[in-house]
Amino acid sequence: MVLKGLFWGSLGALAWTHVGYPVAAAVAARVWPRPVRKGGGLPRVSVIVAAHDEQPVIERRLENLLGLDYPPELVEIVVASDASSDGTDELVEAVASREPRVRLVRAPRGGKVAAQDLAVRETDGEVVAFSDANALWAAPALRKLVRNFADPEVAYVCGQLRLEAPDGTNREDAYWQYELALRGWESDLGSITGGNGSIYAVRRGDYVEVDPRFGHDLSFPYLMVQRGRRAVYEPEAVAFEKPSRDIEDEYRRKVRMFEHCWLIVLEGRMLEGLDPLYLAEIVSHRLLRYGSGLLHLALLGSSAALAPRGRLYKAALAGQLAFLGLAAARPGLPRYYTLVTWATVEALVGYLRRGVPAVWDKAEGTRP
Repeated sequence: MVLKGLFWGSLGALAWTHVGYPVAAAVAARVWPRPVRKGGGLPRVSVIVAAHDEQPVIERRLENLLGLDYPPELVEIVVASDASSDGTDELVEAVASREPRVRLVRAPRGGKVAAQDLAVRETDGEVVAFSDANALWAAPALRKLVRNFADPEVAYVCGQLRLEAPDGTNREDAYWQYELALRGWESDLGSITGGNGSIYAVRRGDYVEVDPRFGHDLSFPYLMVQRGRRAVYEPEAVAFEKPSRDIEDEYRRKVRMFEHCWLIVLEGRMLEGLDPLYLAEIVSHRLLRYGSGLLHLALLGSSAALAPRGRLYKAALAGQLAFLGLAAARPGLPRYYTLVTWATVEALVGYLRRGVPAVWDKAEGTRP
């Protein structure tokens, strides 16, 4: 009975998080939509770019932000340099010398979030927007972001990240399209369960300084909901970014990312003070997704143990082994899914063994 419980429980949880929940969210968003009341106001915005040794891309990032379709007098652009030592600071200062909207804030090496916190303290925009150094924004992106703040319930807005074609074997874009669709349905229901670092904005009064190891992508949405606010998705605020080059590069990036996810799950009190709907979204989209590696191990182990007892279990075992064989044979979606799923397990082991640092190295292939 224990083995059968493991088999059916893990199979059901995987089917729900990957298929059942997205279908349910799509239906619920259509039946019970909660639209955002968007407006045309133009608040003063502080755009913050955290950077550590971003010499190859920082000038391009600044020129892109300077060209946004937003009144220049209402935008300040701040590069929060996380102890850069490669010429990043000098390049920013050169741009700032001819463009008064740009300035540099130097931070001691402490990671992205610590640099962002310092920059927020030294700015005064009504809205604080954030971007990665290697991203580019479409010209209307900032207008599209801030129009959501016309709704007084909205505290956090995440834009749409579009991934460029990778140089190698990475298949992140296929997953990302699925994730963006799910993000849209969650936003229609009330609030998203996760953001991305390439393009997002927060009301200054709603900004919160979190543990520097957490990151904003996962922590900000649920923290806003815990405070009775909304975290929404704006698909028309578009950013572009280059993904990791190969599946193996993406695997290493995912391990790093999932370490921070496990930290938030186990130490961030993310399940406290949530309404039943959003709690179901967090469990379905986040907890079960991060636990998918453990669920697959339970499913494979129980299938192997039960295989002598019935054709169904033999078929389940054969199917899983065939999928793993296909993943090993050549690059593609099966290998991408297998590696990303295993990354959740390696990340959990890493978190339990050594904890999670606030700083990390950039993924291969994401810069020119």
